[in-house]
Amino acid sequence: MKKMKQFLTAIMAAALVIAAIPTALAAGGVFSDVPDGAWYADAVEYVYDNGLMSGTGATTFSPDTATSRAMLATILYRVSGSPAVSGRDSFTDTDDGAWYADAVLWATQSGVMAGYGGGLFGANDPVTREQIATILWRYAGSPAAEGGQDFADESRIASYAVDAVDWVRANSIMNGIGGNHFDPQGNATRAQVATILRNYMTMDQEEPAQGNRILVAYFSASGNTEAVAETIADTLNADLFELVPADPYTDADLDWTESGSRVNREHENEALRDVELASATMENWEDYDTVFIGYPIWWGIAAWPVNDFIQSNDFSGKTVIPFCTSTSSGLGQSAELLEELAGTGTWLEGQRFRSGVSQADVTDWVNGLDI
Repeated sequence: MKKMKQFLTAIMAAALVIAAIPTALAAGGVFSDVPDGAWYADAVEYVYDNGLMSGTGATTFSPDTATSRAMLATILYRVSGSPAVSGRDSFTDTDDGAWYADAVLWATQSGVMAGYGGGLFGANDPVTREQIATILWRYAGSPAAEGGQDFADESRIASYAVDAVDWVRANSIMNGIGGNHFDPQGNATRAQVATILRNYMTMDQEEPAQGNRILVAYFSASGNTEAVAETIADTLNADLFELVPADPYTDADLDWTESGSRVNREHENEALRDVELASATMENWEDYDTVFIGYPIWWGIAAWPVNDFIQSNDFSGKTVIPFCTSTSSGLGQSAELLEELAGTGTWLEGQRFRSGVSQADVTDWVNGLDI
């Protein structure tokens, strides 16, 4: 953790050397393209206030713009105090004297970043999610991390990044992006990088945070519940676990207006509601203290695919918070019935969200829980 401690102690120095930051602005509520209540708003304010990132213009942050490899090298170089470097890098696609030259030289000499091979560094290339995980992992000294739940796209993670991805997930630095996918080759936007850096800076420095780990488990039929689950996970830096039926529902299956559709048959015949999930348990289940359970309301009760998850896990010692989405129905007895089915755990009062609920409304509810 030596690298991590150096990272933290250098933060004040970093704020002094980032001359490009406009001094007249503060991030909170000033960047015109960072809406109040956006999942990344607090992170943008944090990285701005601590001199980690600046705006792209007088009043813009450009949250959806990809972060280049040169930008990330420069961020880490400045946070490290912009140490003196000597020599030249060996890349054919970098320019001597460029704004990123010292940062790239430092990053490669220190082993934090490497090129692509063939003499290329890719200074202007967007940094991918697996690259930023690896870069931060190397910066922290390549610490060991036990592998937890695999991402649904685990096989797409490059071999060089596997340990790093395990580490960033175990330390709640990076989470999935929905449907338990990591999207390793996806570009890391400036909003994502701001959030990742904030998580990295505020993580437990002595050992991975293990108290009050939060899981958001959800079944989503039309995407409404998934959207709420992702907002909750982003707000609390929680892990996501999608409950996917072993025999997935098609659009035709979900058409409740069609008398012979699957959901109608299951509704009419309770014996058909025993829907098996592709995965109902997690290897690191015991690590979670708080579990959110999300589902759509079907005929006044929780959509029955969540039942397999409830019955397959022991909720003893866990705080359970149900939430649902519906067009018109309320929460009803859905939470009480799930609690009865579980038989264990401390269940809090649930929350119903209308279809298309705003992120701000979900975030306000989550913050009001005082977790």
